[in-house]
Amino acid sequence: MDIEIKNILEKIEENGFEAYIVGGYVRDYLLGIKSLDVDISTNALPKDVINIFNIKKETSSYGSITIKNGKYNFDITTYRKESNYENRRPQTVEYTNNLILDIKRRDFTINSICMNKEGTIFDYLNGQKDLENHLIKVIGNTDEKLTEDPLRILRAIRFSIILGFKLDDEIINFINLHKDLIKNLSYTRKKEELDKIFSSKNVLKGLKFLKELDLLSALEINYDKIIHSSDLLAIWSQISFSPNYPFTKDNLKVINKIREITKQGKIDCLTLYKEGLYICQVAASVLKINKQEINNMYANMQIKSRKDICINNIDIINILNIKPSKKLKDVYNDIELNIITNSLKNDYEEIKKYLLQKWK
Repeated sequence: MDIEIKNILEKIEENGFEAYIVGGYVRDYLLGIKSLDVDISTNALPKDVINIFNIKKETSSYGSITIKNGKYNFDITTYRKESNYENRRPQTVEYTNNLILDIKRRDFTINSICMNKEGTIFDYLNGQKDLENHLIKVIGNTDEKLTEDPLRILRAIRFSIILGFKLDDEIINFINLHKDLIKNLSYTRKKEELDKIFSSKNVLKGLKFLKELDLLSALEINYDKIIHSSDLLAIWSQISFSPNYPFTKDNLKVINKIREITKQGKIDCLTLYKEGLYICQVAASVLKINKQEINNMYANMQIKSRKDICINNIDIINILNIKPSKKLKDVYNDIELNIITNSLKNDYEEIKKYLLQKWK
């Protein structure tokens, strides 16, 4: 256990409280996966945590305090029981002094395993057995847990896809009967889960699994054939999705550019000049074009923007003895295109010679 984590646990215990790492960090630790997000459960109240760590600006949310120590992000949460869910939020939250009651409110058994400052594992709900069996299983009553917070449906699927685990039969049965619950989730939450799935090395299996579960309609996405890419926007560019998904304008622009390039089926110097290296690299991954080929093409381009052209509008006006006009724009565009396509050398004297031959 890294010293930054141990220090946080010790500091809580030094003030007379219990403290355990619980959830995703412990799960990933047992699987040999590095994680920088650490959830800590304690019987210290939020006000106690604030005092222990001398937090000036309160960052409490639903009984949790977030702090950063070294490279780790900590979410310190008071033991609690939750009930009466409405719109995914518990309307009744009761702090408790009992760790087991706290972990029973959580979603899946593999996320219920605890660890103390010595690295000792406490597994009250057989989470390790499900880890060993590569199984995603709900804590307690499956129907109740997934109904009170339908986001857990997508979380279960996401863990299944990313970790390569099976879904418990009870989860599969629930999805088959209640998949429309996903429609009630916000597009922001749905996109967050899909982003994690699409960023996974198992993205192709994941998309296939979503289709097998008949969830594409509920998620308002669809696809035909997907080419694997390590770039998230490259995956989204191959999927039709509801306009309600909260993409930034820049991301939508990139997605649409990737779609345009892949539709034309090739990447040449003109495309690379117009769209830039990043977008063409991403489009290349979808078109199965070697990235190095794109990099070499870019490196060998005479110009990468207009400012690289060895002549300007004033030069053109003087050489051709013309006034600023539409002709000037046409001449400049012609020079630019010929340099991009290597039909003209980007050299002042060569460009001047070309101008006098074609445009005088």
